[in-house]
This record gives sequence, C-alpha cells and structure tokens, in this order.
Amino acid sequence: MLLLGMKSLELLTRKCGKLKMLLTEHFCKTQGPCVCLCTSSYLCSKKKRENGYEQVDQERYMNLVRSVTSSKASPRTPETLFEEDNLIYGPVSKFKPPVKDVEAKIPKNWIPLINSNKRTLPPDSDRKHLLKIGLQRHKVPSVTSVLQQTMPLDQAFYLKRWKQRMILALGKDGFAEYTKNILLQGKLFHAALESVFLSEEVPLKEPEKDTTASGYLASVQHVLRDISGVKALESAVHHETLHYSGLVDCVAEYRGQLCVIDWKTSEKSKPYLQNTFDNPLQVAAYTGAINHDANYDFQVHCGLIVVSYKDGSPAHPHFMDSDLCSQYWNKWLLRLEEYTEKEKNNNAIETS
Repeated sequence: MLLLGMKSLELLTRKCGKLKMLLTEHFCKTQGPCVCLCTSSYLCSKKKRENGYEQVDQERYMNLVRSVTSSKASPRTPETLFEEDNLIYGPVSKFKPPVKDVEAKIPKNWIPLINSNKRTLPPDSDRKHLLKIGLQRHKVPSVTSVLQQTMPLDQAFYLKRWKQRMILALGKDGFAEYTKNILLQGKLFHAALESVFLSEEVPLKEPEKDTTASGYLASVQHVLRDISGVKALESAVHHETLHYSGLVDCVAEYRGQLCVIDWKTSEKSKPYLQNTFDNPLQVAAYTGAINHDANYDFQVHCGLIVVSYKDGSPAHPHFMDSDLCSQYWNKWLLRLEEYTEKEKNNNAIETS
C-alpha cells in the first residue's frame, strides 16, 4: 500500500515537471507586454486636480461646459465657436449707420423733365444751321455753381484732400499752374471738337498745345463715328421755370438717340458712370433746361458723358437713357432746392 502511494507521487512529480518545462518554453517564445505596478506612496497620496469649470454657473452654461469638458466632444469648428459666443455674449448685433435715401425724396417743386406744352419740329426736319447761343449773364445761378455749393460732404472731403496732396507735391504756385493748364487743355479740346463738327481744320496757332488736344481727339475717335445730326454746339440754355442757366457742350444723335453730350477730360480711367461724380446731374440739368427753353424747337430725352484721355487711349462713353436721365433729374431738383434754401438763409443773415 505504501509502495503504491510512493509510485503515484513520483508519477505526479514527473508530469508537473514536464508541465513546468512546457509553460517555460511557451512564455519564452511569446513574450507579452510588461506591466509595471507602482505602489508609490507619493502617487497614491497626490491630491486630485481641481476642475476650473466647477466655479462656472452650471445651469446657465451647461451645454458650453459639457462641450468643453467632455472627452467625447467633436472637433471645434467655426459653427460651434459661433454657438459658444452666442451662449456667452448673446447674438451678434449687426449695426449699420442710417443711410439717407436720397432717391426716395420727392422735390417740393417738381417740374417734369419733358415739357408737354412745348411745340417741336418733326424729327426728320433738317435744320439749316447749328444753334450756338451765347451765354448771357443772368441773375440766375449756373448749373456748375449749384453743384459746387451743394456738393456732398464725402465728395467735398476727398476733393479737399486731393488739393492738399497736390499742393504739398507742387506747391501753391505749382498747383495754380497745374489747374490753369488743365482748364486750357479742356478749352483746346472743345475747340478742336467744334472744328471737327463744323468740318473745319483744327487751327495751328499753338502747335504745342494742339498736340495735347490731338491726344484727346484720338481718344474719342471711336465715339465720333457714332455721332450724327449735330443740333447745337457750345450753346447756352436757360430753364424758364426753375431759373437756372448753363452752357451745353453738344446736342447730337448718338446711335440714333438725340442726346445732350458732355465732353470730359481725365487723367484717371473712369470706366463707370459712378466714377464721373456729379456729371450725370449736370447732363440732366442741361436736358431739362433745353426742354423748357423757347430757343430750342426740339426736346431731348437722353444724355451722353464721354471721358477722354490725354494719352490717346480709348475714351469711355457713358450713355444715359430716358429712365436714367429722369432719375438724375429728380436728384438735380433736390440739389437745386438745397441751393435755393442756402441762398435764402444767407440773405436772411446779411439783412439781419
């Protein structure tokens, strides 16, 4: 009995030894990751880090705090940032300064652009001579003076700043000479255009200055091809009801439409009508004056502003149809009323 027990113990020992060898071989071949268990008293006793968001009003900013502290929060995008800003600061208030709606204003003394009571000649009737009425010194304001006295503040600011820069660059005497030359170039250009329309040769009395005019003439050649039926050149106009006057550059047909044509010279490119500032109002004022002047037996519905360049580059023609002329006519009437009001106030101050 004792012998059998000893044999069983020996057999069990052998099997355990083999099992130990197999386990040793297995763990030596396939090494697992090493795990280190630290029982340092410093780490265990380290105080838990406080959450800075615990002091925040949890009820009010619950969604915001949750989005920031949550480990599963989605990446922050511009949309989420805007949402957070709305929670903290409220919705964005897009403030815009009030803009005066000039177009919505209606002139107190509204006079139509077209004179329904005026008798006109048939469109196909040929005029024997061009109208060239001299400008009389009436006691009425000119179109130019009205526009200058009622110039918008922003436009006046930019004009003043431009003058200051030019004076700094050229000096007062140099700027005066520069202005004088600009006016002279405009006169020579208008004289050259008048000669072209009258089929006369351009006078060669001042060759150096005529060279400048030739540059402007080259600039408008493609526009001149579309102009025909000239009716007036450098002719004075007077509005018999509104009592203002002016000098029209040209009245002729442009691509079949009778227009008041205003020739302009510029050192800068002006490809858009808005670049011409108050020139559309000037054309509208001349158009209305012609239609209410008994010296003219026709009426005009359209306008044309031609911006020419000294270097001969192609001019920019800006055509104003009847609707556009009507819009600027209303603006002109408002400016005229503003001028009249200013003159009344000035006269009241002088008499008091």
